[in-house]
Amino acid sequence: MDALASLLEGPRARAAFVMRSSFDPPWSLRIRDEAPLTLVAVVRGGGWVLPDPKGGKPVPPRQLRTGDIAIFRGPDHYTMADDPATEPQVLIEPGNVTTTLDGEVLCEALSLGVRSWGTSADAATVLVTGTYEHESAASRRLLRALPPVAVLSRGEIDSRVLDLLVDESAKDLPAQGAMLDRLLDLLLIAALRAWFSRSDAPAWYHAYGDPLVGKALRLMQHNPAHPWTVASLAGEVGVSRAALARRFTELVGEPPMSFLTDWRLALAADLLHESDATLESIARRVGYGSAFALSTAFKRHYGISPRDHRATPDERSA
Repeated sequence: MDALASLLEGPRARAAFVMRSSFDPPWSLRIRDEAPLTLVAVVRGGGWVLPDPKGGKPVPPRQLRTGDIAIFRGPDHYTMADDPATEPQVLIEPGNVTTTLDGEVLCEALSLGVRSWGTSADAATVLVTGTYEHESAASRRLLRALPPVAVLSRGEIDSRVLDLLVDESAKDLPAQGAMLDRLLDLLLIAALRAWFSRSDAPAWYHAYGDPLVGKALRLMQHNPAHPWTVASLAGEVGVSRAALARRFTELVGEPPMSFLTDWRLALAADLLHESDATLESIARRVGYGSAFALSTAFKRHYGISPRDHRATPDERSA
């Protein structure tokens, strides 16, 4: 499994929120839903993204044109508007509850039919939003690698996927939710693949294309139960231990064994929620010799025991 595939193992759409929004200027939406991952596609017209300041420093606004797609990494708040100077008029709260600034719920008042809302169906600007409301442990590495906002132009992705999602979002047929989930996944894959192929993507992502480090990454990810050491990995890829450790750290940003530990514990966290397997069997599957060893490493890494983690409801299945 490569880096992009591991991300999709996490926020795989399950009853995802998909909505078409239509507005005439002036319009401004203040988004505070804190979803871990959101895609917004501009079907018609355009607008601006205004991220919140980071570390007390302002973040420049980003313009969106017809066909552009923006990927938002939560839980940061942001504003979307027809113009950077337009004051927010609508708040988007957790659970995609839409209100005025005074708290009046607008979901019914601005309804335009199936999965559509706004001021007019024929408005100058039409957006389609797909929201992943939960993440898994195995996806956090890549979610951390994404910027708060990534913007892709229409020419960077296959527009056919977007066109299908737009068409299906207006339908109300049997299994429509499942159809939208899969189309949203495809659009996310296309958008992330385009963004991660850019030169400004994280340096470690490009390590998967390195003949030495890429092979070492895949060996660890495909077989986390194997008792890997830097020496055994170096033997598999055909270089010295020192050479692999140096190149791996340079390209990935951390030593091989640190990467392996993070990967094993992320997989363990998912297995605790997604299966009824015993801690002992999970430990063996992810490369730990005993339940005690896994429990110790898990608590040191996440600050919570595997038992308590399993007892915490997995909101992705809600």
